[in-house]
Amino acid sequence: MSMIMDNMKVGSSRRRERTLNQSAPVSISRNSLGSKKLLDEIFVGIDRDAELIRDKLVEDQKKLNVVSIVGMGGIGKTTLATKVFNDGYVRHHFHVRVWVTVSQTYDKRAVLIQILESICAPLDLEKTSDSRLRELVHKHLFGKRYLMVMDDVWQIETWDNLKSFFPHDNNRSRILLTSRLTEVAKHANLDGLTHHLGYLNNERSWELLCQKVFQGNECPEWSIKRGMQIVEHCQGLPLAVVVIAGVLAREAWSEKFWEEIAKRTGSYIVGDQNGCMETLGLSYNHLPLHLRECFLYLGGFPEDFKFEVKRLMWLWVAEGFIQKDGNRRLEDIGEGYLMDLVDRNLVIVDRWKSVGSVKACKVHDLVRELCLKKAKEERFILKTNTSQLDQVKKRPYKVECMFTNNGIMVPSAENCRSVLIFGKKGFLVEDIAKQFRSFVLLRVLKLHKCRLNDFPKAIKLLVHLRYLEIWKESEGFPSSICNLWGLQTLIYVTEEYSVDLPSNISNLVNLRHLRGQVISLPSIEKPMNLQTISYISLGEGVANFQKCFPNIKEHTCCTCSDEQNDFKSLTFLEKLSLVGDFERRVERITFPTSLKTLTLEKCRLPWSEMSIIQSLPNLQHLKLHPHAFEGSCWNTNGQEFPQLKLLNLEWLNIKVWEAYSESFPCLRQLQITNCRNLEEIPLEIGEIPTLELIQIRGCRDSVIESVRRIEEEQGDLGNYDLKIDIIERER
Repeated sequence: MSMIMDNMKVGSSRRRERTLNQSAPVSISRNSLGSKKLLDEIFVGIDRDAELIRDKLVEDQKKLNVVSIVGMGGIGKTTLATKVFNDGYVRHHFHVRVWVTVSQTYDKRAVLIQILESICAPLDLEKTSDSRLRELVHKHLFGKRYLMVMDDVWQIETWDNLKSFFPHDNNRSRILLTSRLTEVAKHANLDGLTHHLGYLNNERSWELLCQKVFQGNECPEWSIKRGMQIVEHCQGLPLAVVVIAGVLAREAWSEKFWEEIAKRTGSYIVGDQNGCMETLGLSYNHLPLHLRECFLYLGGFPEDFKFEVKRLMWLWVAEGFIQKDGNRRLEDIGEGYLMDLVDRNLVIVDRWKSVGSVKACKVHDLVRELCLKKAKEERFILKTNTSQLDQVKKRPYKVECMFTNNGIMVPSAENCRSVLIFGKKGFLVEDIAKQFRSFVLLRVLKLHKCRLNDFPKAIKLLVHLRYLEIWKESEGFPSSICNLWGLQTLIYVTEEYSVDLPSNISNLVNLRHLRGQVISLPSIEKPMNLQTISYISLGEGVANFQKCFPNIKEHTCCTCSDEQNDFKSLTFLEKLSLVGDFERRVERITFPTSLKTLTLEKCRLPWSEMSIIQSLPNLQHLKLHPHAFEGSCWNTNGQEFPQLKLLNLEWLNIKVWEAYSESFPCLRQLQITNCRNLEEIPLEIGEIPTLELIQIRGCRDSVIESVRRIEEEQGDLGNYDLKIDIIERER
């Protein structure tokens, strides 16, 4: 066997008080925004396994069949499944490919939503009933040859519950299942292939270690002896090899350091789970101090949680984990911290931005267990669930971060700085006002999953609060929030269509990020230092965006009067999402030269107005969603988008697109979704030297044929790096 690791490139007094290993080496985090995109995957000797599974998936048997990959945690099941899932022949063979992570805490509804989101069904599914979700899954899969990956299935009952979702059309559809348990695999596929992954031998382990540590460079001769000792102690577990490589990579050319690691790994017995955890623990011991809390914090989130990097940075900043560095934004410094954890193979990149930074990330199950183990040892995290709650209430806990899967908070955690509630949405069942009095030191309060009928007045006691995420049922914006002067991030969800902000919202002098539904600001007392804001409309008592929010960097809004569509004066604005009124065409719009990402929807602009966008010198992402532009023909007319890296076209009524490679000299990704009238992709697009991916969803056969011609032409020229990803239009 063999493997890869999937994507496994897979400031306060309280920080000083915690017992830390002071011998940890100092590390300077680089700025992730300026770094190049890291290699997502390193494959070692896995081709034979992948070929065996691929051949079984594409064989001629017509009935729905199940293929299983079985092995212990960290052995590379997900990695092998990922390689097969992305195989070029597999992409071409199946009409639809869907990846679903099931995990130990199985949630049927979450699985159904994952499936539907993967096959481009409408994304607004939160209020859809379970029975309707099942109908939609069946509808979107029926009649298609599909590949369904069910990753990390733990229970036979889970499989029995899921299998009824998938239609049997005798069209060679397949299910690829991964599990730690042989009994689950055998139950799922009595007649199918069950592929058992074994451990790496020392030669393969050494090869993996070298590739991770030296990144293709030749390893020094002295490293071979120590390296072989290290991989032998990892006893063939790929995850252990990769994580140890993350430690060694910090001092790759230090023979003394390698000797130290070889001795320390040799002191563990790695043949069982506990020994593996000790080996992984070496990576924690060698983390610089400023990364430790950031790493431990990840363990409190649910299993297989996908972190939106933007929100994770807001949380890290609110928690006080990020150290100042000159005039750099704390969020940018935090992204550097995250990239350091990625480099150390402790965090997995789930999705990249086209500019090379991370959009979403996750942690391996065993690494998450390491986080929890270390966090509990240091009394940094308390995780509770319903069954543990009575036990927890009996005695005070001196912890800093509390994560819970229910809507009840613990009234005795006197030193707690953070409360984050996950689980299904529901109402708080305790007297929340009394509980707040026991949490006066809170910095983070995440209650998005708990609906509040009446906003508790006692929240004004939380004067240290920096991050607040709430879901409120009753009408009106609570004015008491405006007294929380330390607040940095406010995420406010309500059942109302629009919420009026009080004029004294500007008292929140430290507020950086404001998110919610449509927010109305009738008047404002003074300018605010907001950097991120969503769906805000200005009343007559407000002059303009520039005067209210002079430092805004990210803005999502609806089109208003022509005067309010003038964004040119927002000289710090980098990301703008603009949603128009379908009944009213936007007549006048201007953009600042600082803009890097632009999303337009329902603006109904004529294609001739594209010249305004084309002239933006720093624009890197352009996303044109339904009715952004109107007209059947877009001719770039030799216009150049000098820095554009991502072009996304969705549900446009365009029929003819005339473009040239010179128009997009830096383009990396072209994504076209449900442009049902588009006839073809210009062949010249394939000549763009930087192009990495063409992704097509729900378009005409003629569009797919044009993309295949581009792929063939580029192949004839020796360009095999261009990836083509196609999901055909429903019949």
